[in-house]
Order: sequence, then C-alpha cells, then structure tokens
Amino acid sequence: MSFPETRLRRLRQSAPVRALVRETSLERRQLVLPMFVREGLTDAAPIGSMPGVVQHSLDSLRAAASEAAEVGVGGVMLFGVPAVRDATGSGADDPRGILNVATEAIAAEVGDALVVQTDLCLDEFTDHGHCGVLAADGSVDNDATLDRYAAMALAQARAGSQLLGLSGMMDGQVAHLRAALDAEGFQDVLLLAYAAKYASAFYGPFREAVDSQLQGGDRRTYQLDPGNRREGVREAVVDQQEGADIVMVKPAMAFLDVLREVRDAVDIPVWAYQVSGEYAMIEAAAGNGWIDRRAAVLESLLSIRRAGADAVLTYWAVEAARWLRPGS
Repeated sequence: MSFPETRLRRLRQSAPVRALVRETSLERRQLVLPMFVREGLTDAAPIGSMPGVVQHSLDSLRAAASEAAEVGVGGVMLFGVPAVRDATGSGADDPRGILNVATEAIAAEVGDALVVQTDLCLDEFTDHGHCGVLAADGSVDNDATLDRYAAMALAQARAGSQLLGLSGMMDGQVAHLRAALDAEGFQDVLLLAYAAKYASAFYGPFREAVDSQLQGGDRRTYQLDPGNRREGVREAVVDQQEGADIVMVKPAMAFLDVLREVRDAVDIPVWAYQVSGEYAMIEAAAGNGWIDRRAAVLESLLSIRRAGADAVLTYWAVEAARWLRPGS
C-alpha cells in the first residue's frame, strides 16, 4: 500500500537529493566574529566561562582578524576592555582609547577583506557598568547618553569602523547618531541597531569577558522584557524608520520567534547574536561528551538562519567557516 507520506520521503533518500532541495543554507560570509581587546595585555588571555575565546592584545587581535579574513568570515565586531573607567565612559570616545586604537589597527590589517565593526555602548567604559550616563537618582539619562553615543560614533568612524553596533537600547539612538555622522561626512558608515535586545540571563559569560562593573543592578529599564514578543517587533520597525541599515535580535536561540516576526516586519537586513551563554552551554555539553560539538554548533547556526537571520554574530565564526569550506 502506498501512502501520500512516502512521496515526502523521496526528497530525503540521499545526500545529493537532500542538498538539492534544502531550504536554508549557511555560508561563511554570513558569520560575524565578536572579538574582545583588553588594554595593557601583551598576550591573549583566556576567558574561563567561554572555552576557546580570549581577551586579545593588540598583536593577537591583528592576527585573529587576519585569520578571520583568510577563512572567509563576513566581518568582525570589536569590544574594548579599558584599563580605567569613569562615570561617563570617557575612554569610549578618546582617540587613544583601546577600542579606537584597536579599530585603527584592524582596519589597517584587513582592509576590505571583511567588514570592520565596533560595539557602540558605554557599559564597557563606565565604572557603574550601565550602558548610559546616570542621572542624580541613579537612573539612566536617555538624552545625555545619546550625546555620549554621538561622540563615540564619530570617534569610531574616524578610527575606520565601517559599521557601528548600537547596542545600548536608548530611545532615539539611531536617528541621533545618523544625524551626527551625516553632519561630519560619514554618510557611508552603517548603523546596526540592536533593536530587540532582551534583558537575558544568557549574557553572563560576556560580562566576564568585558570585566563588567555592573554590581547589584540590572538593565531592565532599557533592555526588553523576555516575555514581550510584539515589543521586539515594534522596536525593530521604529529603528528602521529612524534610518537603521540593519536591525538585530539578541539573544538568538531563545528568541527565534521574535527573529522570525522581525524578519517579516522589516525590509532591511536582520541579524542575530548567538550570545555568550548560548556558546557556553554548547561548549559545556560537548566538553562532557553529551552532544556532538560540530553537529550541534552547525545546527544551532542553521536554526538561526532558518528563523530569518541574514547574518549571525557567533564566537564560532572562524571555526564554522573552516567547516563550511568546500571539501572540509
């Protein structure tokens, strides 16, 4: 007896057939590597909660960026870890601050081989660990923060960043920075808006990576409530209206439903960030022999692409790019 379902299985009968009808693909160019550079280091320093990920020195950063370009990764996203912090994050827009110096170095090292990107947020540079300037009552002052972001944007653009990752979740940040950049002749610098960035439990290892100074507080007044799907979509639509070139959903795997709806709601590129906690969970499970590491990594990335991401920020970018090379 023949059942209609058997006709579906014909499309799975061999590897060539499966490849021919596969709906979603994963390519090296769709991967972006987040990288941490710490002021004062002479050698790369391992991050305990993220096996295989390091805080770079300037020399190791240059080498790692060259490696990323060589294997075909689409871009690198730089995060700076300064030696000194203060209330306003003054090191963020200092031309000799670690992030801006690192950006100059990478831009000179890789040229147009990949897209040099920089994180634009104050949390790594403030002594209180928040993403903005604090008002007298301890709350984050949205408008004062926008002015600091504008100074950061100009500093990063002058250093050679081609794409600014607006991760602070301040209202109006896209429009404010687009106007500031355009006024100074940086019309071609791209803005990636972290539109749907959730107040997530999956950021823990990242906070070790950037030596976060956030003590006893949280960012729930400006990052999104994990229970809100529609709000994430609304944020993305507003950011597109303000002039964002790309919008982001972060984290990725716990918010694939939001990613899908954002993809359907906007007509600009949508990216997703496979964050430190997602990375650490898979590494921990693989390290204990509970899952096949390579298969799990690639499946996780494919799931993010399938949900609608045009590109994925992932700490496995270089390794995955090698796996995706023909014949690997």
